[in-house]
Amino acid sequence: MSYVTDNWYWIVTAAASGGMLLWQQLKAGGAGLSPTEAVQLINRDKAVVIDVCEPQEFQAGHLIGAKNIPLGQLGSAKGLPGNKTTALVVVCASGIRSGKAVSQLKSMGYENAQSLRGGMGAWRAANLPVEKA
Repeated sequence: MSYVTDNWYWIVTAAASGGMLLWQQLKAGGAGLSPTEAVQLINRDKAVVIDVCEPQEFQAGHLIGAKNIPLGQLGSAKGLPGNKTTALVVVCASGIRSGKAVSQLKSMGYENAQSLRGGMGAWRAANLPVEKA
């Protein structure tokens, strides 16, 4: 028992760190897709890629064939597929906005929307192709 009382600071720090990691995952809409899983979904299920970055970010680099619908315009966007059963891969710079977008899309009836975990940073780290507008 003296170990716990002598090292309570480290135990609290470890618990807080784990809690912050969990909070980030939940805030990002769950685990999301890895870049490899996203490629498989795009190729196998003809998933539509929705990039929720701002236009300047989108022009700097995005997934090939992605549609740019900024997060703030998602609710009124006309670029979303009419068929709500279509698989969607939602992308942003880091995965935070895309997690929020997935939640919004699901509330709009798009149950097959999934976030790219790690966003464009993870996509680039996996050396996958990017196009610029």
